[in-house]
Amino acid sequence: MIELHYWPTPNGHKITLFLEETGLPYTIKPVNIGKGEQFEPAFLKISPNNRMPAIVDTEPADGGAPVSVFESGAILQYLAEKTGRFLPKDLRGRFTALEWLFWQVGGLGPMLGQNHHFNRYAPEKIPYAIDRYMRETRRLYGVLDKQLDGRDFIAGSEYTIADMAAYPWIVPYENQGMKLEDFTHLKRWFERIRDRDATRRAYAIADTIEGKTDLRSDEEARRHLFGR
Repeated sequence: MIELHYWPTPNGHKITLFLEETGLPYTIKPVNIGKGEQFEPAFLKISPNNRMPAIVDTEPADGGAPVSVFESGAILQYLAEKTGRFLPKDLRGRFTALEWLFWQVGGLGPMLGQNHHFNRYAPEKIPYAIDRYMRETRRLYGVLDKQLDGRDFIAGSEYTIADMAAYPWIVPYENQGMKLEDFTHLKRWFERIRDRDATRRAYAIADTIEGKTDLRSDEEARRHLFGR
């Protein structure tokens, strides 16, 4: 039913988290971003921004032609509405979840991505950039930690697409120079999601994908991903 165009990155993990939670039938179409497959014409038809993940729903709810969706936040919302799961139905709960979903795609992901880049992959160590994104990462962790004070999950007592969006970006916290012990509520939330059976299955899928490269040493991958 769902064709998932995927590579094992934080944004890719968001979608496998959802699909494994719901049991919605899907097949994985690997997009090796280190080999430049995100620029192939067939992929650009469904993801014009040459980024994965993207999905094709071959059995959309309206019974019409297949529907393609790109951008991880839009995919999560689409799948939540398709299945009726992991997005609250009441007005306030729904928009709390959507607020934090958009917070992740607009802030947490991009800023932590810059942290990864300047700390691990940039050919030149630029102290200003490293400090800038380390401080912003810590600030965003603090925002999330405060939101989780007194809540099991980001939007309240229910696990939602907001949690699925944020969790994969916290997984590499050590590479971001962060310690979970500094964020009590975030640490509790992180462990709660980590221990879910669906989370284990989603990350086990990532281990089966062949062709992963080390961006610190693979010049071809760096050229495709960083325009070098």
